[in-house]
Amino acid sequence: MTPGQLARVRKEAERALREAGALGVFPTPIDKIMAVARVREVKEDVLNPSFIAKLRAKAGLTGQAVKRALSKVLGLFHASEGLVFLSQSLMAVKKRFVGLHEAGHGFLPWQRPMYAVVEDCEKALDAATAELFDREANVFASEVLFQLDTFCDMAEGEAFEIWTPVNLAKRFHASNYAAIRQYVSKSHRACAVVVLNMPELIEGDGFRATLRRPIQSNRFTELFGQYGWKDAYTPDDDLGAFIPLGRRRSSGQRSIALTDRNGDRHECVAESFSTGHQVFILIHAVKTLTVTRIILPAAE
Repeated sequence: MTPGQLARVRKEAERALREAGALGVFPTPIDKIMAVARVREVKEDVLNPSFIAKLRAKAGLTGQAVKRALSKVLGLFHASEGLVFLSQSLMAVKKRFVGLHEAGHGFLPWQRPMYAVVEDCEKALDAATAELFDREANVFASEVLFQLDTFCDMAEGEAFEIWTPVNLAKRFHASNYAAIRQYVSKSHRACAVVVLNMPELIEGDGFRATLRRPIQSNRFTELFGQYGWKDAYTPDDDLGAFIPLGRRRSSGQRSIALTDRNGDRHECVAESFSTGHQVFILIHAVKTLTVTRIILPAAE
């Protein structure tokens, strides 16, 4: 998303919080946000194939007009009826985020009319528009859940470590993933988090943990570019050695070196945290706030 698109969604998130009387209220009251978005949650299991088929048949649609959220059926938004369907199998903190995502589709003034039109015409949004709308809804959900900059302001007063977002997540009723992503993506530091799937035992390698996704702060990207994270890590990799095994949840902090776009090596600190479902490795450069360098422009 462009800076202009991000600013527009953030402005709408602030409007939603104000109209709901939820600005500065912890945790963010989801029901009040849904009320100002003029949507209502229907308590049915959207993962039930027979339910989805019934919904599509009732609407007289091919199924494409009912908007599907995310890559799995975690939530559905029906614009003309103002209905939101959430998977009842989701963890409570994940369900809160998905609920805000769907509420975003209902609240963002340029999205809801578009969804209503395609429903009426029994058509579907083109892929690029649908993807943009999903990204906008994710930004809306994040801004509302973390009360704009409130989460980051709280985190700034704490030590820069993996436990800061993990502990703050409880206050915001957010998932560890959402909190750590917010922590890194909005940080002014040169930092990144590598999110891995749980390690699997592999004969010959000991274990292998595949990359789920990396998240880099803007300062990290300025310094290191889009870093060449590996698709999988084993005990022999510098980062793989941080993966906690067995009942361990974290590795503690240790030094590691990363090479920037100019070929210069930077002293960094890394540490890991395992939720039991995924592993986070948080990395930050130690001296980037005090070292002045000429950074090569990013390749086109």
